[in-house]
Order: sequence, then C-alpha cells, then structure tokens
Amino acid sequence: IVREAFKLFNIDFPVEITTFADVPANTGLGSSSAFTVGLVHVLFALQGKLVTKYTLASLAAKIEVELLGRNMGAQDHFASAYGNLNIFTFHPNGSVSADPVLYNPLEKKELFSRLMMFYTGLKRDASEILQSQSENTAQKFDVLKEMRDLVIPLREIISNGGDLDDVGRILHRSWQLKRSLTDQVSCTEIDERYERALSAGALGGKLLGAGGGGFLLFYVPQDKQKAVASALSDMYQLKFAPDDGGSRITYYDERLT
Repeated sequence: IVREAFKLFNIDFPVEITTFADVPANTGLGSSSAFTVGLVHVLFALQGKLVTKYTLASLAAKIEVELLGRNMGAQDHFASAYGNLNIFTFHPNGSVSADPVLYNPLEKKELFSRLMMFYTGLKRDASEILQSQSENTAQKFDVLKEMRDLVIPLREIISNGGDLDDVGRILHRSWQLKRSLTDQVSCTEIDERYERALSAGALGGKLLGAGGGGFLLFYVPQDKQKAVASALSDMYQLKFAPDDGGSRITYYDERLT
C-alpha cells in the first residue's frame, strides 16, 4: 500500500511513516482501508493540499482494488473517509453517492449503548473469502439484494425513532443471509458462539467483515448485557464508540511541506 501510494504521489525523497492501530489486522474491521485512507490523506497534506473526503476514499480504493488487485469493494474506504452514519450507493458507472443518515443524538447514543463486540481470536484472508463470494454472485443475487434492502428499514428506525430492538432483528436476518453466501463465511466455532449470545439475551448480531473470523457484533438490551458478556467470557470484548468525523489531520506543520 505504501509503495503504490508513494508512486502515485511521486515521493522520491525520504519519508518516515509510523502507524498505530487499536485492532489487529485481518479481523474484518476495515483496517487496511482505514490505513490507506489515512496514508492518502497525510500525503496530500504533505503536498499542502486539502481535498474532499470523496477524493480520499476514491484514491484509497484505487490503490487497493485497482493497483493491488485485491478482492474487495470500496465501502470501507468511504466509511473511513466520511465517518458518522451514511448510506453509500455504488453506481454502475463507478461513481458513489454518500447520503448522511439523519438522527436524534440521544437515539444514536442509545443505539450504540446496546451494541457489544467480541473478538473471536480467528484471523483470515478476506481476499480469499470475497473471491469465493464473487464467484457465487450470479447464484446468490437475490440474497445480495435482500441484504441491500435491509438498509432502508434500518435507516427508518434510526432516523424516525422506531423500535431500536428491531435493529437486533435486522442484524440477525442479515447474518442469516450472509452465512448463505458461501460456506467460508462462518464455521462451527463461530456458530456456537453466536448461539450462546442469543441464548443469553442478544436479539441478533453478525460477524463483521468478509467472514471466517474477526469480530462478532451483537445487539443486546441493557438488562441482558451482563449475561451475554458472561456467556462469551472466553472472548475479548472490545469497547468502541462511533466516530463522527472520519479521516482527519490532527497535526499539521507547514514547515514540512
């Protein structure tokens, strides 16, 4: 990623790149996309240029998808660049529309207070799993469309103050559909842990990312969270919070440009 980015920006002078991460790589949280967006952002800043979030996401996706030939989409790049809650629509001509999801701040806070995330301890190569899914696209097209269509009721709940518990039910349906795409998405260990969470009170959830490992996300009512944490005590619970700003430059010194 660094090599291709340096080529694009014509970096022919010494540059030191230092990175810090809160999550391990290859765990389905879009870490490579977030890294690429951040790298592109800082290289633009190094040239003294301020660009749009759309440009950041598009160029980062170009590096991973086109130049490196990875089996992935651009959704993680746009999510990392924009931050907050958005609906991204990918058009046949290659353009992308970004529409913000409107919400009451208290409603959003309540929603995220009911989400719990656990690390399965399993790592995998997302590219291989996505390649398998890509090969099954024609056969699973109806499933993919149903997964896409779940976005609309989810947005309605968040924007119009609907029953938040329906978010858990939508996540559960999404996971059922995702599991049917290919037998590489889940495994016996993941399925067993998922069922443990449901038995303890989670209303739904899904494995994040391409599948095969990484993090399980659950929607859990407040009064059931201790029980779910206990049922999944063999997994590390990662506390998290939503980011509203997306990629940003936190320190800039014009003497470096």
